[in-house]
Amino acid sequence: MENENNEEVKEEVIEVREDKSEIKISDDVVSVIAGIAASEVPGVSGMSGGFAGGITEVFSGKKNLSKGIKVEVGDKEAKIDVNIIVEYGVRIPDVAFEIQNRVKKAVETMTGLKVLEVNVHVQGVKTEISEAETKKDINEEIKTETENEENN
Repeated sequence: MENENNEEVKEEVIEVREDKSEIKISDDVVSVIAGIAASEVPGVSGMSGGFAGGITEVFSGKKNLSKGIKVEVGDKEAKIDVNIIVEYGVRIPDVAFEIQNRVKKAVETMTGLKVLEVNVHVQGVKTEISEAETKKDINEEIKTETENEENN
């Protein structure tokens, strides 16, 4: 009889532990994972986080890794919205598809949550070239002109 009672006690203890143990992953954690995964996709110029996100980055001096990401985390699932700016000349559907795949894989692998949706919103296209590229182009033109003058 003691053996039966011990088994019952063990079962009750296990049930109590199962009922009380819970893992809750913060929306912020999921948004950082999604933001990093999305920003690493070729063709993504940046994340679009709006005015408030930009001000926060300026004052804190830190890069906001969850910028442009909105998540809804349930008990075992997540829905994610990604707001991006693409580089000029890329095929947008290919970039969006790659973002969906990478974000889904990263979030599911790291958190164990089932990702139900990854919605990609293209907020803009980066068309201007950077100052470094402009200076490099100008220097190449000057060098070419100088070589042409020396040859003549």
